[in-house]
Amino acid sequence: MSTTIKNNEISKVFAVAPMMDWTDRHCRYFHRLISGKALLYTEMITSAALIRGKAHYLLDYSEAEHPLAVQLGGSDPIELAEAALLCEERGYKEINLNIGCPSDRVKAGCFGAVLMEQPALVASCLKQMRKTVSIDVTVKCRIGIDNQNPDEVLPDFLSKISDVGINKVIIHARKALLGSLSPKQNRDIPPLNYSLVSKMKEKFPMLHISLNGGITSLQSASDLLDNEFDGVMIGRSAYTTPWDILSNVDEYIFGDTPRVGTRFDIILNMQPYIKKHLATGGKVNQVTRHMIGLFNGQENSKKWRRFLSDEANLPGANESILLDAYETMVSNIECE
Repeated sequence: MSTTIKNNEISKVFAVAPMMDWTDRHCRYFHRLISGKALLYTEMITSAALIRGKAHYLLDYSEAEHPLAVQLGGSDPIELAEAALLCEERGYKEINLNIGCPSDRVKAGCFGAVLMEQPALVASCLKQMRKTVSIDVTVKCRIGIDNQNPDEVLPDFLSKISDVGINKVIIHARKALLGSLSPKQNRDIPPLNYSLVSKMKEKFPMLHISLNGGITSLQSASDLLDNEFDGVMIGRSAYTTPWDILSNVDEYIFGDTPRVGTRFDIILNMQPYIKKHLATGGKVNQVTRHMIGLFNGQENSKKWRRFLSDEANLPGANESILLDAYETMVSNIECE
């Protein structure tokens, strides 16, 4: 079982957020080529899909993706425990319970952010999961939802999950307004409240607390880690500008050697991966759609994006599409 983390044993975490339809296994392999140290997460996988739907393929990944965590969604303690055991057997090192997703579908299924209203149920789920597996069980939550008062709700929530042995939590520092905003709006409109999350670090010093929400640069992430937080989690910016965010993580955050030297190195390393994917019946665009942002901010990057978007769906497309896309812009771009 996970043990309580002592202050002097807390290690900092830089993570890429779990994002539905984005952080699938191909995206994670691509991100891992850029950074060896960033903690990667799967998309949210529901316990019902794994246990009732037997969709165990959702847990597939490449060994190269480690360090890798799986995020589960659900609210049935027994079902979540069974799903957690499957995850442990598949070799995941951390299981994260989603208490933050604001979508209507998730709300209707009684999991995600709506569970901020049921901390006792969340604690029951976590307790059962921890009894079943020996790897880390963690939580990703909001500071509150709808008409809740975060100053009251969040400390009560953290107290209840701490009482069942959870020692690591990722807090999206916004409320989720489930009745009035779309999932997209819930990522931007509710104001950020970093100060409240900071207070939670003071109130629960034994908790490893990572901050999520509104972090768009590596410099901001580094400042937050240096000042008070044990970890940071970046979502959309890591996906849309992967090189800008991830290429310097290993050196800038962890003092380690950078994983690769150039964007072109990524192209060369992704080619055999795409070739192997095609050999197993996959399609090129299932991989290349995650690479659209590789050259964001560079001259002629639109040519890269347009070429991949237009050509990846054509019959006969193969791994050479990456070099072809690069050739459309290389004469006018100095690759860093």
